[in-house]
Amino acid sequence: MAKSTASGATPSEVRTVTLKPFVDRLPIPPRIQAGAPGKGESGSIAIRMGAFRQKVHRDLPPTTLWGYNNSWPGPTIEVRRGQALSIAWENHLPMRHMLPLDTTVHGEEETVPPVRAVVHLHGSVTLPEHDGYPDAWSTPDGKTGEFYKSAVNLFPNAQPATALWYHDHAIGITRLNIHAGLAGFYLIRDDEEEALNLPRGEFEIPLMLQDRLFAADGSIVYPAAVGGTHPVWIQEFFGNTVCVNGKAKPYLEVGPRRYRFRMVNASNARFYHLTLQVADSAGNPVETRAETPPFEQIGTDSGLLPAPLKRGALLIAPGERMDFVLDFAGMKGAHFALRNDAPAPYTRGGQVAAEEVMLFKVTRPLTGEDTSTVPARLVPWEPLSPGLAVRDRFLTINEMDRASDGYTMMGMLDGKHWGDPVTEDPRAGSMEIWSMANTTGDVHPMHLHLVRFQVLNRQAFDVRRFLATGQIEYTTTPLPPESNERPGWKDTVKAYPGYVTRVIQKFDLPPGTPVAPGQRFRYVWHCHILEHEDNEMMRPYDVVG
Repeated sequence: MAKSTASGATPSEVRTVTLKPFVDRLPIPPRIQAGAPGKGESGSIAIRMGAFRQKVHRDLPPTTLWGYNNSWPGPTIEVRRGQALSIAWENHLPMRHMLPLDTTVHGEEETVPPVRAVVHLHGSVTLPEHDGYPDAWSTPDGKTGEFYKSAVNLFPNAQPATALWYHDHAIGITRLNIHAGLAGFYLIRDDEEEALNLPRGEFEIPLMLQDRLFAADGSIVYPAAVGGTHPVWIQEFFGNTVCVNGKAKPYLEVGPRRYRFRMVNASNARFYHLTLQVADSAGNPVETRAETPPFEQIGTDSGLLPAPLKRGALLIAPGERMDFVLDFAGMKGAHFALRNDAPAPYTRGGQVAAEEVMLFKVTRPLTGEDTSTVPARLVPWEPLSPGLAVRDRFLTINEMDRASDGYTMMGMLDGKHWGDPVTEDPRAGSMEIWSMANTTGDVHPMHLHLVRFQVLNRQAFDVRRFLATGQIEYTTTPLPPESNERPGWKDTVKAYPGYVTRVIQKFDLPPGTPVAPGQRFRYVWHCHILEHEDNEMMRPYDVVG
């Protein structure tokens, strides 16, 4: 998508501002520790969704936002593995939406309430009624969608330590609700992770990346289409300002020691290719032979890697998470700018750039010896065997484009609409390979609810021949997964244009789930570019007993 310069109003038309970087301190979201550590007890909390005002930059008035517990991002929820948590999501949002609606998009019609919300815990192994199904929404005045069961969701947390994130998932307006601020971190802890002696406490820092456009009055700008195929909907949103933890281009003071960072790309459509650059105290690049600390990646979407992976750059797509350590030992007084050079859209470019992300200032005094470590071995990892898969599903990623200029009308998965009958129906407990053939020009981050998977390979194919005849002709041998994909567990994968991306997963329901023969458990799979999933690039699937 985003093939045409008509993808949205330009910054000048919407009167957006350019903000001075690195003048505000990085905020740390409030934390909720649910239940008693180590006791395996279940707990319950309530989270309020509502409107509030928050200052996102020194030079802007406070911004009106929507969020969880009056915070953007919402509070970081911490739980123990095996300790179930029930959350009552209380909808106190305004009755009018703060961003432009498009009633020609499926799920966003005039016949449905303009403000709807349902929370999805991204990456959680959860039963369908607690998973945030797009049609399970509720409104501030008590109306509900056809799949709505309860405002209370139960999360078993019966999975290894990892960083999940919760966000809105309402049909047709997910892009607007998350853009308004409805997103937060959710961390699962376990004994295996804690035995590793990684940086913890104040030295473990969440980083939620989201790009935005701001007007001079502090308001968030979400442009409407100019010459699009829908009156308001745009193909992809790109802002000129990267916000980290709800602050525009912030700085973080660190000491000369190790820090652990839990990063999520919560942007609507922007990919980030992140590097560190030696800088002065204002964040300006400095010509020097001094080295920057490497990113020591220790985890990905669904948990820790088997061993650390040293990397000079990080590429993170919408919906993906990265768990990494930076060691600032011996670098007292240095400054390092975290910069993004990924084209938007990825990988073609042509839209708004957003290079400045945040600044690390190694100016904090060391208050004690750093006894944390990054061990050479982290957690065991077992590869899933393709020979045990009972089925290999061949699925396509499609777009319907306007013939005159290639502007997208909608996206589709396997040529089907959201409302078409379910066609993906894996058996509970079975293992399957999903081969996703991307016939478009975009990189699509594909996310499956319920399961974690392993990436097997990618293989280029002749797209034109496939679209003309339906026959698949591969033009290369299979390419191995990227270095941080296998070994590793994922729930969101980059599907590159012109490639078949293969993933393998076991469709296990939460432990202890009673399953009757023929019983169906409804989940979804979709592209995590939010403008895409809001316009038909999302499909239901059933796990069948």
